[in-house]
Amino acid sequence: MEKVTAKPGDKVEVHFVKEIYEGTLLESPENEKGVVLLKLGNGYNIGFNKKDVLKIRTLRKAKVSEEKFEIKKDSSKPNIAMVITGGTISSRYDSRTGGVHPLDTPESLFKFYPEIFERVNIAKIEIPFMKFSENMNHKDWQKIAKVCEKLLNEPNISGVVVTHGTDFLHYTASALSFFLGKVNKPVVLTYSQRSIDRASSDANLNLVCSAEVAGLSDIAEVVLVGHANSEDNFCYAMPGAKVRKLHTSRRDAFKVVNDKPIAKVFPNRIEILKNYHKRNKNKIKADTKFEEKVALVKFYPGQSSEILDFYLKNKYKGLIIELAGIGQVSDVWIKKIKEIVKKGIVVCGTSQCINGRVDGFVYSAGRKLKDAGMIYLDDMLSETALVKLGWVLGHKNWNVKEKMLENISGEFNERLGFED
Repeated sequence: MEKVTAKPGDKVEVHFVKEIYEGTLLESPENEKGVVLLKLGNGYNIGFNKKDVLKIRTLRKAKVSEEKFEIKKDSSKPNIAMVITGGTISSRYDSRTGGVHPLDTPESLFKFYPEIFERVNIAKIEIPFMKFSENMNHKDWQKIAKVCEKLLNEPNISGVVVTHGTDFLHYTASALSFFLGKVNKPVVLTYSQRSIDRASSDANLNLVCSAEVAGLSDIAEVVLVGHANSEDNFCYAMPGAKVRKLHTSRRDAFKVVNDKPIAKVFPNRIEILKNYHKRNKNKIKADTKFEEKVALVKFYPGQSSEILDFYLKNKYKGLIIELAGIGQVSDVWIKKIKEIVKKGIVVCGTSQCINGRVDGFVYSAGRKLKDAGMIYLDDMLSETALVKLGWVLGHKNWNVKEKMLENISGEFNERLGFED
């Protein structure tokens, strides 16, 4: 191969005897120096054996400096606050590695979608931490809630937008729904499936629609705002305790389960779809008590009930068990559940099915589970149930069963009709 002058990040052609590939040259891993890595135009990475490459021709050098972006304010527009926590929406493509890395400043974030400033001012920016959502835990939910509490109580702030990684966003949405309670202004969580500097990124519409809800709507709820479909035309505002990520990569990854979206959100208008709590002047006090010794367990055919002994031995306070269908487990599990409930573990049941609800009165197995002390959680999502159980158990003087069955943040819903 000819001497290579191209550097990682440069746009190049990789020449073979009969083929030429075009893309962005990536940095090769330390233990694979004999490999040429290239990011193709479709976003996929491909590797070549250096020995098979005739030459690498530089088409365009990587940019070494970027223009300074200034956050401007307009006194005629409402002020919103942004809480940036990490994830793909606050990351950009790394031309050296082919992956993404967190942006270093808010200005780096906003320069990719200046359209947000057409409707609102970003009056305040808070960065409590920068993490991908798989690295978060209840302490991070508590930090976000405390930041939101402060911002919601500021009279010049019309609403709050929280940017977040997608994979466990619905856990945070549930946590804020319980921690913040009946909010006085919109609290909007949003995301992107693709990094903001990719042409196919969904970040711009999600963020613009989130700003529309936070700054210009009358919706005083914790909501998740994201693409309504695979097109780039409008979003849904979805109730925080009834939403779940249902696709690994689609723009409309999040769907409302056993409920309806609150609104259709366009970049310049909102169409309300159901009743909601309206803006008010209440003072917000976050209630972030949480018991971390809770777990979510999925029952499957043939599973040994000995797994429940682990939680008993390690002094867990509560379990959410994903039951079969409308609410069953094997006879062996029923016996073990009765045992651990007697020893002080709170056990609640949800369904492994995405849609529908559990009912302990339909089959004999369900009736036995109810007799054993299982609390059936109707149509509550498993993830929401886990968060709620940790929050309820964090309050030592609460009646756990009563609180778990109380509809606090819209986590329960009436039965939907066929058209829904």
